[in-house]
This record gives sequence, structure tokens and C-alpha cells, in this order.
Amino acid sequence: MAINWTEAQIEEVIAQVLKNLGEPTPVKKEWDSTQYQGRKLIGIYEDMNDAIEAATAGYKAVRAMTLEEREKVIAVIRDYCRKESPIMASLGVAETKMGRVGHKTAKHILVADKTPGTADIVAQAKTGDYGLTLTEMAPFGVVGAITPSTNPSETVICNSIGMIAAGNGVVFNPHPNAIATSNYAVDLINRASKKAGGPEVLVASVAKPTLETANIMYKHENIRLLVCTGGPGVVKSVLSSGKKAIGAGAGNPPVIVDDTADIAKAAKDIIDGCSFDNNLPCIAEKEVFAFENIADELIAGMQKNGAYKITAEQADKLAKIVLVETKNPKTGIVKKTVSRECVGRDAAVLLAKIGVKVLDSDYRCIICETDFDHPFVQHELMMPILPIVRVKDIDQAIDLAVKAEHGCRHTAHMHSKNIDNLTRFARAVETTIFVKNAPSYAGIGFGGEGHTTFTIAGPTGEGLTSARSFTRYRRCVLSDAFRII
Repeated sequence: MAINWTEAQIEEVIAQVLKNLGEPTPVKKEWDSTQYQGRKLIGIYEDMNDAIEAATAGYKAVRAMTLEEREKVIAVIRDYCRKESPIMASLGVAETKMGRVGHKTAKHILVADKTPGTADIVAQAKTGDYGLTLTEMAPFGVVGAITPSTNPSETVICNSIGMIAAGNGVVFNPHPNAIATSNYAVDLINRASKKAGGPEVLVASVAKPTLETANIMYKHENIRLLVCTGGPGVVKSVLSSGKKAIGAGAGNPPVIVDDTADIAKAAKDIIDGCSFDNNLPCIAEKEVFAFENIADELIAGMQKNGAYKITAEQADKLAKIVLVETKNPKTGIVKKTVSRECVGRDAAVLLAKIGVKVLDSDYRCIICETDFDHPFVQHELMMPILPIVRVKDIDQAIDLAVKAEHGCRHTAHMHSKNIDNLTRFARAVETTIFVKNAPSYAGIGFGGEGHTTFTIAGPTGEGLTSARSFTRYRRCVLSDAFRII
């Protein structure tokens, strides 16, 4: 496992990648999910049943491998991921129109460096008067995985490393808006497997993922575990499948800044986290609750770190653009949903929609002061827009932040030097990730301790998934023997 990256190293990687790459690949109208620059991608099938059959063969092959052999495959996957991270980053931005090439490149390197492998699979032994009991982590078999458009290739590779380390085969049903990028990552896994002496098709995917291909996956007898990284709708469908499922759903991470915090650092950390990959990570800061007596200083600090402050009127105007109203034909209920045309877009692009023209290089985030009920506070936008709500004290801050998180129990952040305040908020919000005095991405090991993952299973309780999350426990008992005391 690679050592942790410092904040300076993160910034250096991003700066170097941007310098080397320049502008992302021009967007095409059609994306070929079965080939890349004339080279046929390995492991991509027209029919989901064929993909599952291939993944089943891959499972049988990896099941027969020793842990050492699995780790050799994973080592090549890591190497390919590092080397080809600029390709996947550029492809992802071009295909989905979301995020930033430099940041996506850094995320792929993070996946390569800090996704746990076979070392995460640890057996347990218990001895006593009645002999020896051995508990081991065994594979489920073939895992059916749903992956998102926000972190497509990152999630495919991260999941594959963990699932292969656990001894599983994998079949993917990627998000249709990121199919070319996702299938490139599937091909990368298979090329790495072949180079390391594993099967040519270790993981599989489909050329055209649909609800129908997903339903085939849900119902197929060979699929023993479902893993979904996505929005509330698709997570709900997976959890309703009747099979063992791991669901990584949405969040709306709040940030509290109290009057004991290092305000200058908090301002920089919040903008760094909120603007990373244009706020696509589900852990990113989505709304800020700032104590009244430090709010002006915090906002000024944010502006010094690349935030553009808009007025309340501009915020209301922008809200009508980035959030669209849809009416349920059956119930007649009108609901606000995030505009796909705005998710993951640069701050300059979003500002232009309300007639504000700035250079993209000058600003990376839009900030505004709002009240608690503003749509920017209540909806997970996944774009670099950050509402700031003034609060009078820690009681009000915690009350509003918990309400804004909507019980997703995903991620929350706080900047404070008051241990009691930090503890009170952490206990009240009950999130899977709680980041103190750092940018949000520290919560997934990016400049913070701990492993990384892009499947954070709050709804089903596994938390930050790793190889052991994709195993089932098996017990072997030897009675009245194999003890030396």
C-alpha cells in the first residue's frame, strides 16, 4: 500500500497533469463502448447473459488462484491504472461533460495507490477447551455491480480490485452516460489479468446497459451479491431485488465552522474540497453553517481561494436553472431535480448561465449566503455551488446541519478546535464519514489516513467498502484437537 499523499503532493499532481494534458478530448455525439481508437475492448458483450457467463468463468479462474497470484493481478491493475489515468480522466470528462481532467487523474492514482488488496482478507482463529474454530473470508461468487457516471472508471477499478482480492468474478452494468469510460476500465482490468497470467476475461460488462440488462443481472441465478453505487432510485431497486446487496447512495454533506476554528485554513479546505472535480464526489462539502461572528472572515477567506460570491438575487436566478421542476403524472406532485446539463460543470460555465462572465482559471467555486430553506441547501447539487447559512451558536448549527443531511448518514464535516463541539456534532449526525479540520477528500484517504473507496455504503451499513466487504464468513470447526496448551 502506498503512503498517504500530502496536500502539497495532491496539488502538484493536479498541476502537472493539467500542464501535460491541456484541454480534454472534444465531445463526440456517439460513444463506442466496445472499442477504443480501433482496439477492441476485452470483456464487453452485447447480451447481459453472455457477460454473466464470462464473469462466471472469471470467478472459477480467480477462485482457483492463490492469494499471491491474485495479488500479482492486482499489482498490474494498479500499474495500468496509474499509467492510463490521464486517458480515463480525459475520456470521462469528454463523455459525461462533468468534472475536471486533472482532478479525475488524481482520483485514479488514488485508487491505484490506496484501494486495499488481498491483505484485507484476514482469517480468524479461536482455540479453547473444545478445540479449534477457524473463520475465513470467502467469496460470494459472481458480483453484479452498478456504477455511476460521476466517478465511472474510478469506481470500476476500485470495485474490481476489492472484488478480485476477495476471490469473486464481476459483471458490470455501468451508467449509460459513462459507458465508454466504464468499459475502458473493464478492458484495463482484463488486459492486466492477462499480463499477470490470469484469465483473459476476469471481469465483464455490456455494450448497452439498460434497465433490462440490470433486471437480468438482478434475477440471474449466478449473481450472488449486488453492489450499487448511484442515486436513490437505483439503490432502492437493488435493495428490492431479494438478493444480498450493498448500496452506496446519495448524501448532502454539511459543514459546520465554529468560532474556535482556524478560519483561514477552514476557508481554503472547504473550497478545495467543494471544488474538487467540480463537486462530483458524494463526500464533497454541499452546504456550510458558519457562526455569525466568523462568517464574514470565512467568506473573505473563501474568496481569496477561488470562490466567486453571488448575490441573493443571483442565487435565486441560478437555482431556477440548475434545479428543474418535474411533475409526477400520477400524483401531481411537483419535485425539484438537478439539471443534468449543470452537474459537474465548471464554475465559469454556471456563472455564464446568469450572465456573469469570468475566466475559468480565476474561479473554481460559486458561494452565496442563503437561508436554511433555500434549494441550494436542501438539494445535493453535485456542482461547485456552495450556500452559506449564518448560525448563532453550536446548538443551532447542529440542529440545521443534521436536518440538511436528510438522514442519509453519508458524510459530514466540521472545522473547530472545540472537542466538545466536534463530539456533539459527530454523535448527532451519525454519518459514515466525519471529517474534522480538513478538505472533504481526506475522508477517503486523499491527504488523510486510511484506505480509499468510491463505494461508500451508508444505506446498508458496510461503510467505506474494501475487499472484505465483498466476502462471506465461513466457519471450520475441529473439535478436541489442534491445541498446544
